[in-house]
Amino acid sequence: MGLFERYLTLWVALCIVVGTGLGHFMPGAFAALGGMEVANVNLPVAALIWLMIIPMLLKVDFGAMREVGRHWRGIGVTLFVNWAVKPFSMALLGWFFLRHVFADWLPADQIDSYMAGLILLAAAPCTAMVFVWSNLCRGDANFTLSQVALNDAIMVVAFAPLVALLLGLSSITVPWDTLALSVGLYILVPVAVAVFLRRWLLAHGGEARLERVLARLGPVSLVALLATLVLLFGFQGRQIVEQPLIIAILAVPILIQVYFNSGLAYLLNRRLGVAHCVAGPSALIGASNFFELAVATAVALFGVHSGAALATVVGVLIEVPVMLSVVKIVNNTRPWYEREVRAQ
Repeated sequence: MGLFERYLTLWVALCIVVGTGLGHFMPGAFAALGGMEVANVNLPVAALIWLMIIPMLLKVDFGAMREVGRHWRGIGVTLFVNWAVKPFSMALLGWFFLRHVFADWLPADQIDSYMAGLILLAAAPCTAMVFVWSNLCRGDANFTLSQVALNDAIMVVAFAPLVALLLGLSSITVPWDTLALSVGLYILVPVAVAVFLRRWLLAHGGEARLERVLARLGPVSLVALLATLVLLFGFQGRQIVEQPLIIAILAVPILIQVYFNSGLAYLLNRRLGVAHCVAGPSALIGASNFFELAVATAVALFGVHSGAALATVVGVLIEVPVMLSVVKIVNNTRPWYEREVRAQ
């Protein structure tokens, strides 16, 4: 592990401070960058995510994808946590913290809207960033890609009725253009690029050349991750400074939800004897959120200045630092995890 990777937590903290400061003191510049959107998908962030995930996808042996079925237990655990646990646990945590513990510190007319934002955030599993988390915990790249693709297919049919059920609505307006564009930008196009590049590199230098290219691209992925963090905090720099208490309160159920669901997925995989290279990404996919879809849906349903939109934005802000902490936990507990699996 190089110097850059060893002190990644420090760089993340610095990027949060720098992004918040720049967003507060240079709101015009970040407003311009934030306005570069198509169907609520921010194009600068999308470009950075490409730089993050294409190197990860280059590691996927697409010819071995048919063998992913042997990881059916890991897939089952992830699906259970994503669709049967996470949305409902978030609804429970939101009810407990927003309506009871912190109710006196929140504007009463916005509590329902905050609740809606939290539920929207939890109802859609992450599409793109999980490739980064999986790579950082040495996860099975084939498993990660197949799990993300399966979640995307389920999301098309399950997101709307699940959110409608939890919000008590007869129906919701799903921003299908955001969903379709996100899947295209973060899955279809990067996979196509990775397939082409991998085949070209293997045909013009073999495995040795592929490994050299991957080694060079490693720092690019991490720099793109940190630049994404600066942008995300920069977009909301003014709100962070002006509404720190509300943002901190909304972060509490989100944080608990992430650690609870990632821990549940991790422990279930360990109990079932699943390999650590599958359990790691399973836990991370089980806990992460598709924040682009959540933000777009909140804006479409409740408006850009609503409490729901703010709650989904808080999910965006803490996504990178909290998921990096989960990665660290997964990596540090690997010996403990594998002792149990070997004993079975």
